[in-house]
Amino acid sequence: MSRYGDDVAALAAPLEGAGDFDVLLDRVGTARVVMLGEASHGTHEFYQSRAQLTERLIEEAAFSFVAVEGDWPDVARVDRSVRLADGAPEDPRDALATFERWPTWMWANDETAGFGQWLRWHNAGVDPEVRAGMHGLDVYSLWESLREILVYLREHDPEQVPAALAAFRCFEPYGEDAQMYALATRFVASACENEVVDLLVQLRERAREDRGPERFDVWQNAEVVAGAERYYRAMVRGGRESWNVRDRHMDATLARLLDHYGPESKAVVWAHNTHIGDARATDMGERGEVNIGQLARERYGPDDVVLVGFGSHHGTVVAGDGWGAPMEEMLVPPARDSAVEGVLHSAAPSRSLLVFPDGERPDLLTDALDHRAIGVVYHPERDHWSNYVPTVLGERYDAFCWFDETRGVDAMRVPPTPVFEPETYPSGV
Repeated sequence: MSRYGDDVAALAAPLEGAGDFDVLLDRVGTARVVMLGEASHGTHEFYQSRAQLTERLIEEAAFSFVAVEGDWPDVARVDRSVRLADGAPEDPRDALATFERWPTWMWANDETAGFGQWLRWHNAGVDPEVRAGMHGLDVYSLWESLREILVYLREHDPEQVPAALAAFRCFEPYGEDAQMYALATRFVASACENEVVDLLVQLRERAREDRGPERFDVWQNAEVVAGAERYYRAMVRGGRESWNVRDRHMDATLARLLDHYGPESKAVVWAHNTHIGDARATDMGERGEVNIGQLARERYGPDDVVLVGFGSHHGTVVAGDGWGAPMEEMLVPPARDSAVEGVLHSAAPSRSLLVFPDGERPDLLTDALDHRAIGVVYHPERDHWSNYVPTVLGERYDAFCWFDETRGVDAMRVPPTPVFEPETYPSGV
């Protein structure tokens, strides 16, 4: 056992089911934002446990919506299903089956479908105005969001169609290939930026006049177009700036959602540990990178935000061996002995919850230890030297869910589609 054995024994409590989250719910208290992480985008136990905790937050603490690391238009179809909108699929699984962007398994899986079915069941028993929603925070859906804007405006606000068409036609020559657009911006500094800004300003003003859900949806799609345009321009200049563009977009989207739901609203966020764990407690901060966990603490205050990390020691995971590659279930080798995962493997119950105390903290929470992060692109043979982030655990998170052995998600089989987006920085998180 490592020198942190006594620290683990004092902190780790068995986590066998949803009933074992009581101590974490006490820690959440009146917090407005709870962010639930994952150490990969393809692990069953992370998705299952995250759903169990979220169900309790919605039922017992009146959380208003779940915001996920997914695209706004895709997740909007799930939102309409879980909130029983007219014409929406009765089974959220049918909405998830329409996800086409690689990696489809990230949300088109049995675990997310099961949560969506529970959420629809829950919402069927409450008044429509307090039904919990589900929304996407991410920035990739440039062309999908443009099409959603045009469809809405042609039917509801034809005066705004010219601005939307100007933006659409500016992007049209790139054939929905984000990489082609990004490369073009190296030679034309502003590219389609002016058209996008004009569209965004007009739709933002209309949304302030009409605060209905459909107007909010079209405004958010315009924000996605603006964010995606900035993101793809940054991608071609080299990785780290694009990371900040993306996480600042997710932070701003979360803030708009909380404002839209009202002053008493509360949010659960599902995203990779790399996004929800405070960047300042890792080497990301040294590189000038921010993330939504850090930004939320700065925006709402640390007492109003609870960040929950997830981790495992060994097992299997669903991932691809290259950007755009077919999904496969891969072996996850045992973690480094000196890493967070190695320490917990040696001393914690096989399924554990650690809720970090205020005030004086043990060395496990104050020392810098390596902490594994697996993206949608994964090479198990490189795991021991390429998948670890130096982390001060007690500063990065407020609590941690531990699963010694894990398995891959139960992915839905959906048709593969071409991949036009540049590879994310870092790869696939």
